[in-house]
Amino acid sequence: MQQIYSNLTHRKARIADLTVIIKLLSEDELGQTREQFSEKLDQAYIDAFHRIDNDPNQYLMIMEMDKEIVGTCHLTIMPSLTFIGSTRMQIEAVRIAKDYRGQHLGEWMMNSAMKYGKSKGVSIVQLTTNKKRPRAKQFYEKLGFEATHEGMKLYWKKEKSLAYSL
Repeated sequence: MQQIYSNLTHRKARIADLTVIIKLLSEDELGQTREQFSEKLDQAYIDAFHRIDNDPNQYLMIMEMDKEIVGTCHLTIMPSLTFIGSTRMQIEAVRIAKDYRGQHLGEWMMNSAMKYGKSKGVSIVQLTTNKKRPRAKQFYEKLGFEATHEGMKLYWKKEKSLAYSL
């Protein structure tokens, strides 16, 4: 396993990586139902990338093995009043390329993400995982995460104008 890790690096995503990132997001069963992968990406993905890239509290991480993108995750640093003015980090969109799953790359990427958070003064790391992904929940628990809260989401319908309505 140490041999694999020696070939891994992570870095901030670039616009040139976006097609591969969207492909990773759309590879799993849930992603296939909510993402729209094609070589010509929807402008909404490009606009979202620029918003993320221009926000100093966002870090879209790319994991590479021998210069090939094999994983991604999205980190958001959030100042908070709770826990005596703590800083939190939300981890989202954790994906490992299909051909590389089961090789402990997700563990390496999550550890890299948590080191990044520590470097930013984070004292709480949080994430959600879809209830349809029980193996993901087990993976996060193995890393030390605890299911302390019940997460909720409200999806608004996306209109043609890209504005959302209830």
